[in-house]
Amino acid sequence: MKTVLLLVHDDAGQEARLQAALDLTRALNGHLRCVDVTPVADFAGDVDGAAQAMLLAEERKTEAANRIAVETRLAHEQTPWDWIDATGDVTRCLMREAGLADLIVVNCKRDRLLQVEPRGVVSNIATQARCPVLAVPDNLRGVDVTGPVVIAWDGSPPVMATLRAGVPLLKLAASVELITVGEQDGAPAEAAASYLSRHDIHATVRRIAAGGDKPDAQILEACAAAGAGYCLMGAYGHGRLREELFGGVTRRLLDAAQLPLLLGR
Repeated sequence: MKTVLLLVHDDAGQEARLQAALDLTRALNGHLRCVDVTPVADFAGDVDGAAQAMLLAEERKTEAANRIAVETRLAHEQTPWDWIDATGDVTRCLMREAGLADLIVVNCKRDRLLQVEPRGVVSNIATQARCPVLAVPDNLRGVDVTGPVVIAWDGSPPVMATLRAGVPLLKLAASVELITVGEQDGAPAEAAASYLSRHDIHATVRRIAAGGDKPDAQILEACAAAGAGYCLMGAYGHGRLREELFGGVTRRLLDAAQLPLLLGR
């Protein structure tokens, strides 16, 4: 896990993304790849080409200034980095560069219909990327990769894939706790703990009985109690469409999390 892909854009979530990406890159002794996206909106109605061109020109001007500011900061960081300028749909721009990335940093805020919002790409990225995604809340400043980590274990293929890919990060953690909420299907948490032990990661297992609170609330309570630096979990284990229509753990955690979520499929 050496290449960290960072979405760069002048929005309210950029500082959270940047600080988290820098912490990850330093901890992993890796390389930061910055993808600066100028999004292009799909306009409905009578917005003519000249108006769209004017809006795009303004976006590009804003991003040019943002690039100067971010590159000035990066010049003083002890982190190797490079820069890619891209224009278009945010998800597609990121996915073009994701094939040789080990980790992608975006924000927790979920995408909204017909909204070009760089903080709202996490659902698309998490379901398309072949590497883990770190989703950070807008108000976060940095990520503690050496503190405790909670793994929300449900035995599903997504969480197994995320755990395997996340081993280099988990090796840095002070402690790792696998928690299960209610009855579980799939691989038991003990099997995950055994797998991690072979990587010299000695995790504990804790079962939480299903109660009045929904699993996502219990997961967040467990993270707060442990003082977790981040929570590792599978994304959309029951399918994204079903979770979007009927609600689900991934969807609610992205809305409510106050700590980074390491997601994967």
